[in-house]
Amino acid sequence: MPTMKGLLFNQFAAEGLNSLVEEMQSKYTTKKGRRFNENNVTYEVSRPSLKDGAIEYEISSKIPEDEIKGSKEMQGYFTKIKKILSKGKFIPESIEMENIVWDSKKNTEKKRNYVKLLYKLPLDDLFDNEVVTKRYESILAGKDDVDIPHSPSAFTMTGNVVLADVRDTMQNVVRDNVENLIDANKQVKAVLKG
Repeated sequence: MPTMKGLLFNQFAAEGLNSLVEEMQSKYTTKKGRRFNENNVTYEVSRPSLKDGAIEYEISSKIPEDEIKGSKEMQGYFTKIKKILSKGKFIPESIEMENIVWDSKKNTEKKRNYVKLLYKLPLDDLFDNEVVTKRYESILAGKDDVDIPHSPSAFTMTGNVVLADVRDTMQNVVRDNVENLIDANKQVKAVLKG
């Protein structure tokens, strides 16, 4: 059963991811839903979910099928992406190649191969006590911090500062994950073209 902490953190993690999706869509080419396109590769950031005391989320990127032909080449592309992403600061819980069949009009079938990354962040890793303390002390000293939410579920100003840090941490960590995936795709595409 989820705890109040988990439910609140998930709510503010969702705010951080929503802000990130808006940021990426303004920086790159906007696609439908939570997707954007960069250099002929479509990316998607899922909504967060609370599971076993951690926030889970997925990031995916479409394998550029118009540049890579054949299942062997697709598998090679995926293997290279997986190798690059297995060495980062934030290593995904799982890296899978997923084939999605898309049939929006019920008369056309499109198969798309994706690299799908699953990440898990324990609830206690979503905020930094030192950051919370500094922000709280700054507010006590009279400095206005407009980024602090006023959640009726957080009964103290410190609680609101923690929720702001959860939101900001999610946005920053997932931004790093997305940028790592974009960079991995660029590296693999450069090798294939070279």
